[in-house]
Amino acid sequence: MLRSMYSGISGLKNFQTKLDVIGNNISNVNTHGFKKGRVVFKDLISQTQSGASGPSLGAGGINAKQVGLGSQLAAIDTIHGTGSLQSTGRTLDIAMEGEGFFVVGKLPTGDDDVVLIEGFTDVAYTRAGNFYMDSEGYLVNSNGDYVAGWISNREEEGEVPDNAPGADTGPVVGHAALQGDDAIELDDLTWVSEDGLLTEGMQGGRIWIPTDAQSMSIGEDGTVTYVNAEGVLNFAGQMMSAKFPNAEGLTKQGGNYYQVSANSGVAQFGTGSSFGIGKTVSGTLEMSNVDLSEEFTEMIVAQRGFQANSRIITTSDEILQELVNLKR
Repeated sequence: MLRSMYSGISGLKNFQTKLDVIGNNISNVNTHGFKKGRVVFKDLISQTQSGASGPSLGAGGINAKQVGLGSQLAAIDTIHGTGSLQSTGRTLDIAMEGEGFFVVGKLPTGDDDVVLIEGFTDVAYTRAGNFYMDSEGYLVNSNGDYVAGWISNREEEGEVPDNAPGADTGPVVGHAALQGDDAIELDDLTWVSEDGLLTEGMQGGRIWIPTDAQSMSIGEDGTVTYVNAEGVLNFAGQMMSAKFPNAEGLTKQGGNYYQVSANSGVAQFGTGSSFGIGKTVSGTLEMSNVDLSEEFTEMIVAQRGFQANSRIITTSDEILQELVNLKR
């Protein structure tokens, strides 16, 4: 009798967790780049009343007699399916079509800061591609973290502009002209070569656009170019992307951020369209992959499961009360 009551209690706890995850999914239905969660159950343990026996002379075998003792939480999965793409027409709204993540971080501010990738600390990964230019012209996200990129470090390909802010605090963009007498080929600057290897002359750093630039554009491989005040097309950098062997193993940090875990594997850094990361689509944003009709259906199922487990507890209690009332 008590076993059924404890089984009902375990069911209540599990369905409460399921409702918590469903509620979080629904609350983030309009969160850009959000990935929904899913709850999976498994049975707890079974108490064996009698073991199984094999066939014997003149009689067949007998199966084991076991009573289950409830359920438990098996996993809370993060489903990394791509959400629908919403067109915004804004250049710095960027969606990732594929399995990759944008890389963002802060600049080191002291000797004790751990530099996780070249030029950055507090590195995080995100699918939310709503980016902005700060007052100095650097690409940042809504939290003020810098968008990591691959930038030129070859002096012959263009010196760092004198008006680039923060030149003494970390790598800044080595701009290179793509037009005019000193123009270079863009293929010589892109981070990934045909064999998928890092080309010489590139390093991690912040992507900087002059505040007086006439226009800018972002290609499918994450290449950022702009037309300067003189009307010359320039290379600014290439947006850094990352892919993981097990993206579902990443841990959510909040603020649309993910962090590496022991089960996610090591990040494979590249750019859009390399290593299967996927291409970057400027002028669009990835919406949440939450399906409201599916979530409401799961909510009804969880509610019924919660009610059924509550009935198990009340029924067991009523039977126990009847047993107590036998003695008068």
